[in-house]
Amino acid sequence: MKKIQMNRRAALKLTAASAGALVVTRNFLNAEDVLKPFGDKFARLESLTTGDWWKRPSNTGVPLKGGRKAAAPNLNVPRDQVVAFAIYTHQNGVLKITGQLFPLKPGEKREARLEFKRNGLWVEADKVEVHYPGWDAHFRIEKWDNTLNVPYRVCHGAKANFEGLIRRDPSDKDVIVVANLSCNSSRTGGPRKEIVDNLRHHDPDLLYFGGDQHYRHTEHTTGWIEFGIQYRDILRDRPAICIPDDHDVGHGNVWGESGKLAKLNGGADGGYKYPVKYVNQVQRQQTSNLPDPADPKPVDRNIGVYYTRLTVGGVDFAILEDRKFKTGPAGKIPKMGPRPDHINDPKYDPNKIDLPGLELLGPRQEKFLEDWTADWTGSEMKGVLSQTAFCGAVHMHGGPDKRLLADLDCNGWPQTPSRRALALIRRAWAVHLCGDQHLAVVVKHGINEYGDGPYGFTGPALVNTIYGRWWHPLDEKAGPNPVPNSPLPWTGDFKDGLGNKISMLAYANPENRNDEKKRADGYGIARFNKKSREVTLECWPRFCDVADGDKAQFPGWPITVADNANDGRKVAGWLPELQFGKGINPVIQVIEDKTGEILYTARAQNSRFQPRVYSKGKHSLKIGMQKPNTKTLKGFEPKAKKAAGRQKVTL
Repeated sequence: MKKIQMNRRAALKLTAASAGALVVTRNFLNAEDVLKPFGDKFARLESLTTGDWWKRPSNTGVPLKGGRKAAAPNLNVPRDQVVAFAIYTHQNGVLKITGQLFPLKPGEKREARLEFKRNGLWVEADKVEVHYPGWDAHFRIEKWDNTLNVPYRVCHGAKANFEGLIRRDPSDKDVIVVANLSCNSSRTGGPRKEIVDNLRHHDPDLLYFGGDQHYRHTEHTTGWIEFGIQYRDILRDRPAICIPDDHDVGHGNVWGESGKLAKLNGGADGGYKYPVKYVNQVQRQQTSNLPDPADPKPVDRNIGVYYTRLTVGGVDFAILEDRKFKTGPAGKIPKMGPRPDHINDPKYDPNKIDLPGLELLGPRQEKFLEDWTADWTGSEMKGVLSQTAFCGAVHMHGGPDKRLLADLDCNGWPQTPSRRALALIRRAWAVHLCGDQHLAVVVKHGINEYGDGPYGFTGPALVNTIYGRWWHPLDEKAGPNPVPNSPLPWTGDFKDGLGNKISMLAYANPENRNDEKKRADGYGIARFNKKSREVTLECWPRFCDVADGDKAQFPGWPITVADNANDGRKVAGWLPELQFGKGINPVIQVIEDKTGEILYTARAQNSRFQPRVYSKGKHSLKIGMQKPNTKTLKGFEPKAKKAAGRQKVTL
């Protein structure tokens, strides 16, 4: 056996040596890394795309049978089709593109090219190494002009390429459209034509895939390529954010706990169970097209980070990692259910699991979010994107009769850092978009009182065949302050199982998960109207006819909210209206003098802005064109009525 391995090693080295420039690289010099890139202990990781991958049954046209997942796609494609898809973003003059290739064979160059069409001709812009394992290639183009539409293609060899369009930034549009997408079940394979066709009808300016792009766990490259094939006809010509969630890194649930090694089955002790190399590969494939991280320092064991910001058409999005820093519950709180993260003891006290030292976003991300709320460079509105919801807006888990009191896998726990995060989101008047829960809901968060926090829109599962969830209050009654004239019976004010205050505005329960037309598959759309400063939240069934208009949406949608309604604190008074020169709309930060608390930071509109405040006493204002750093005004006391006077301000 040892002799056979030696021969294979020599053959692989010889093949690499003869394949041309950029082939003999650090990724291919060590044959053991080629055959078992994650070592003997994790030999099953990426088995369909490493070593002699073309000999695996699924890649010889023989579908794998058994298990709950659909057969893996055949990755042994014709060699003029080896570029599977590409994703990109551009920010601050930097274009970043990830090209994803099907696995390459011995003798084929581990090299990809990026070309742009200029004056009718394709011109090479860059040439990079194809990573192994993963088969991904990453391009970075500096000094990008975001005012132009530019055709691109990612190429391999003489014939293989994937074409698309780098869209210009839609800064001249009044309404920026964002698609909210997540949870793309691997139990059903094949195309997602009905979703892609509907998305093309909406023509979003940004695609946001919030996690669980696949559920293939130990075969990320296979699942990622499968996802790309399914959605590439919408991915190819607009910016896309794809952030990995638990299933993308091979977990049922993940509490990253700053990168530690998870040891318990299920990982509830915190950390990641698979090798750092695998976790970083997943992140590299899905997030390398994002703008550079806000703080690139890795967490423990050298696991990378990607939290950052992206501005599209004047709407500034904070992209968070709400799994990476979160504390695992096992060993920190008593077990009160069948699993460390599931609570079904009706006598439990939510306050007793909100312990000092537990983390959610972690200090680094909280600092990033705080800085982001005050920096309005190039933006008029703001939104926050993360994997899951800052509450547990779910009653039934896994079946319509399986009631669970509390699920610690949501961002509603730990409660204190969850409310800190919501207070920061509120400070920017930002809507929160997420997925993960497999149940579409819109809630208004309560931090101290009902309705004083931001709105949160959890999109439905794209394909809802894994772990259904339902909103179903035990008494089957609406809460206080229900939505007037709602077609849904159970709206209003509630507490989730963790004691968090939420106002339920809409939910889309599965009717019958055995019928694909009734299991509440679908996607969300968020329309950021810069002219009215409103966000309209839409929720569309997977198999709907979007030509039918709003009546095709799930009952209870659409919902339109003013951006300043993301701060729902009771107004105690008004400061004088600030008036600026014609066409000047600076950023205004409002500070309560007594506590030093920054209440909010927002951009003026129509050359004026009237600050509202939530307490009596003196307040200060900081003002600037992109950040509140040019002028400070002090000594303002609120008036009870909005007619509190006017003050002209020059900058």
